[in-house]
Amino acid sequence: MNSFSAAQRSRVTMLDVAQRAGVSKASVSRFIGEDRALLSEATALRIERAIDDLGYRPNQMARGLKRGRTRLIGMLVADIRNPYSIAVMHGVETACRQHGYNLVVCNTDRNDEQEHQHLAALRSYNIEGLILNTLGHHPDALQALHQEMPIVLIDRKVEQLHADLVGLDNAGAVRMALEHLQQQGYRELLMVSEPVDGTSSRVERINSFTAQLAARPALKGAVAQTGSQLHDQIKTFLHTPGAGPKALFCANGIAALACMQVLRALNCRLFDDVGLIALDDLEWFPLVGSGITALAQPTQQIGANAFNCLLQRLSGDKAPARALDFAAQLIVRGSTQTITA
Repeated sequence: MNSFSAAQRSRVTMLDVAQRAGVSKASVSRFIGEDRALLSEATALRIERAIDDLGYRPNQMARGLKRGRTRLIGMLVADIRNPYSIAVMHGVETACRQHGYNLVVCNTDRNDEQEHQHLAALRSYNIEGLILNTLGHHPDALQALHQEMPIVLIDRKVEQLHADLVGLDNAGAVRMALEHLQQQGYRELLMVSEPVDGTSSRVERINSFTAQLAARPALKGAVAQTGSQLHDQIKTFLHTPGAGPKALFCANGIAALACMQVLRALNCRLFDDVGLIALDDLEWFPLVGSGITALAQPTQQIGANAFNCLLQRLSGDKAPARALDFAAQLIVRGSTQTITA
């Protein structure tokens, strides 16, 4: 076998292969495409040897465009630094690979202009479908794109976009958290969320928290957001006399990290001065004190099902848009110890 540089291989054309093998370009096209069975064994062998001799590498993108199939799936994420995004992306990519697709990922960094540019770029790549974890600030552009290709949403709704949505059962996760905290003896709760910014999953968790408190007279609670005021809000929560033992409910992993930084700054005894439960289960949770109690999201399952929904749409499924909500798993650790009177 001859050794060729990438530049040399890129200069070799299908015509070069055809001339070396003594066949037509159509025969070479059949050999590298899906019609190899139409060629005789002798012809196929000559083409194979010519490809090997010349170091020819077919342009898979050009071939895909010619057939109208690129086998590319686009994925747009609002914040690639978020551990949730990374975990879900892994689930999507694994499912793509299993079905012979490749994943193109774009990170908007929570920037509207970046999202607009990435949507245009993904369209230019001739992706076959799109998986979105979006801020949803460009509903018209998303609707126009949805006319061209199937779209599946992850975690966040876009009200104007009638597309499949895959994510967590947020109301169920909040209910699970409050039931656990109440059973453990906590009575005053502070829910800490990232700023809502129109993100539907954050709105659902806060609304569910408020509704659950109304249905549980034994519990009292309030909501705070991450940011410059969080230190003072947690300090006030801890130092204000109340009805009973106190706990923080972190609405995601980023909120949990922010709360831990505040608790360390306040020199709190983990987790004697305050309990803590977090929605998400990050790798560092078991390493803090006696461990952080978590509501683990089935991120692999969410990612895989998002791709499966997209695959069904690509196969011609015209059913109404559906929502797949998956349950969280409660993982009890020392941050929510049983409180005795």
